[in-house]
Amino acid sequence: MEHAYKALEQGMASKPDLVNLSFGEAFRFKEKNIYEAMIQKLARAQSLVRAAQVLLNNSFLQEQSILHRAIDETNEDIMFLVYAVTNDTITDLHQKFLDAFWEEEIDASGNIIDSDQKRPMVPRKKIRAYLARIEGVGFDQSRGVEVTRTLSKAYSGFVHGASPHIMDLYGGNPAHFHVTGMQGTTRMKEHTDDLWNYMYRTYISHIAVARAFGAEEVVEPLLEHKVRFEKNAGKEY
Repeated sequence: MEHAYKALEQGMASKPDLVNLSFGEAFRFKEKNIYEAMIQKLARAQSLVRAAQVLLNNSFLQEQSILHRAIDETNEDIMFLVYAVTNDTITDLHQKFLDAFWEEEIDASGNIIDSDQKRPMVPRKKIRAYLARIEGVGFDQSRGVEVTRTLSKAYSGFVHGASPHIMDLYGGNPAHFHVTGMQGTTRMKEHTDDLWNYMYRTYISHIAVARAFGAEEVVEPLLEHKVRFEKNAGKEY
């Protein structure tokens, strides 16, 4: 994924420039189009997966699960943008998404407290409904939306600190809350297996973005490694 990302980044027609904003200097893309959005979302996805692995390696499983929610949504965003190029066209929904994506957090006042930032986020359910429509030919689209909603809701408990999720920290002999990591608990294998799924889906996002960019020289080695990645885990998709 790292090699693929570097190749896509280097192949971009436009690069971020250091510009003067109301609050100071910052790097920004001058051309705010769908490809620049994809490359940023892909950077976020890969960084999140790496961070989740660091947390797993240090047995901070609740925190890993919080990142899984973020990885899910980032990969949904990536495929939502990719399909506008590879399977569909840039719809009004895509344009609303992009307008919100590019909006600055701090306005011309230069002060975050005084800024009138009202980012009009596209509801997650609309993004999932779009993905289900594009991906769900021959399948029950409403069930596809419900599956992703259920997964998101399950991980929401880790994000918002619901009691059933916090109680996963409790156990041992004598029983106690594992606030310094969960090494040696039964939860380790579950979260190790779960991270594989998040790595795999992020890997698919890299292939999808490479295809949207028309970078077949990046796609081919990714597909070869994908087969190896599956085989090493005893899977075949």
